[in-house]
Amino acid sequence: MQKRWTILLKADPEKISSLQQSLKIHPAICKILVQRGIETFDQAKNFYRPNLTDLHDPWLMKDMDKAVNRIITAIEKQEKILVYGDYDVDGTTSVACLYQFLCKLHSNLDFYIPHRYREGYGVSKAGIDYAKENGFSLVISLDCGIKSVDLVAYAKTLGIDFIICDHHLPDTELPPAVAILNAKQKDCNYPYKELCGCGVVFKLITALTEKLNLPEEMAYQYLDLVATAIAADIVPMTGENRILAYFGLKKANEKPNNGIKALAHLSGLTKTLHINNLVFMIAPRVNAAGRMDDARKAVLMFVSENYEQALQYAEMLHSDNTDRKEADSTITSEALALIRGDEVLINKKSTVVFQPHWHKGVVGIVASRLIEHFYRPTVVLTQSGEYAAGSARSVPGFNLYEAVHACKEHLIGYGGHFAAAGMTIELDKIEAFRNKFEEVVSATILPELLLPEIVIDSEIKFKDITWSFYNIISQMEPFGPENLRPHFLVKNVFDTGYSKILKEEHLRFVLRQDNITLNGIGFGMAEKLSLLQLKKPVDIVFKIDENEWNSQKTLQLRILDFRLSDSSSY
Repeated sequence: MQKRWTILLKADPEKISSLQQSLKIHPAICKILVQRGIETFDQAKNFYRPNLTDLHDPWLMKDMDKAVNRIITAIEKQEKILVYGDYDVDGTTSVACLYQFLCKLHSNLDFYIPHRYREGYGVSKAGIDYAKENGFSLVISLDCGIKSVDLVAYAKTLGIDFIICDHHLPDTELPPAVAILNAKQKDCNYPYKELCGCGVVFKLITALTEKLNLPEEMAYQYLDLVATAIAADIVPMTGENRILAYFGLKKANEKPNNGIKALAHLSGLTKTLHINNLVFMIAPRVNAAGRMDDARKAVLMFVSENYEQALQYAEMLHSDNTDRKEADSTITSEALALIRGDEVLINKKSTVVFQPHWHKGVVGIVASRLIEHFYRPTVVLTQSGEYAAGSARSVPGFNLYEAVHACKEHLIGYGGHFAAAGMTIELDKIEAFRNKFEEVVSATILPELLLPEIVIDSEIKFKDITWSFYNIISQMEPFGPENLRPHFLVKNVFDTGYSKILKEEHLRFVLRQDNITLNGIGFGMAEKLSLLQLKKPVDIVFKIDENEWNSQKTLQLRILDFRLSDSSSY
């Protein structure tokens, strides 16, 4: 698939020069730092050496005093408290953190995770009825609740108070809760707005430890769970998120939660845990519980007091994930066959596919997989009872929610945001929805958005790629949105003649520039070997990786794309 290359605009040369004078590091790295808003020695020091003392005061968050006081009252009066959270990684880690913390202060509590298919996302009527039937007078909702105006009002009529900890964008009308902790509220003065749900819970726990004169360590012991939520929820890796993820990874490597330790073991991870391990190994196994079965066991794993017990739950999650991978792979293959077998579908600017037997739990993942093959807004539908239900995913830069909203006449219900959405639709309306969605996408999507974009941070030469250069890049971890691992461009390199195809689909590069030769790997690039064999200079875009073989460490290039040097301008 052709990709478009975008080189980030040059940063202010004076700022780069000034930063280089104070840091004494390669100007290409200084350029990247300036592009990311790090312009002074002190900002660079805070970035490269995060400190827990730089976290904001939790009392700056609107309603924090109300939330803390209501919880303390509940503890003093021996009220029953229900910790209620969503079924994904952010929700289950949030519940595990607060439930474990409150267990040390209070015995009259339980937790509740709604069932994905029976109750749906967020606060449910079934959950509130459960609280009423079992005598809970305080519900603390985590990673959900900010839009549950009617349900929180319903709970109030039953004598149940709500504290809402959420990070999703609030509507104009807020639920009638005792307290709402959400930095995105219009009148909340909390300085950092990008916390995930578990991050908001962490702030609540730190406020409670302060109020009750408990040691800070009581809050810090949950940092590895917070880091897992930050990684999985794809929130910006800036400010407080970066500090929390940095120290959370440290804890995950030195003294991990039993659940993280068990999942790392089952994932075959023996080396240092990095943020991408949380994203690609830990998070899918936790999410699989809610997708394939019941997410309650994910919380039970995280709150297990010994490793053996955690491992039992982790094995259930691992098994769910195996089922999820199988379903995801089968459905993706079937969906690709549907598209490739239909000339009309292939040439559209959107994809809408439906099969009644597809597993509802993986349609969102399948939509993302299809975008890897056909880069365009995609909807995957399956039958759910009498209706079709499905998930939509977008390509960067295209407002998917607006496109789905424009098709509302064909939908029973829908919701979502810029990049992802969900919907319910009558079975006989699928074709009408498919046509309308294509009409809307065709009319509004910019042509360049239908080509994957590679954003290039800086142009360098092979001679710049040293261990010292790599080590400074590595210290920019943890990587994530707004702090991605840098992408580099090197122009005019030559194949040495030793590049070859691996396992029929990957490309092993041996490239030379001037008198320096470097190895690289390009996953899924086998069909482009002929371009290298033209013996013409090529331009390459890559990340720098460390490769270990027979206890020998070398630097290698993770090639993202390459093209003939004279083939285009950038």
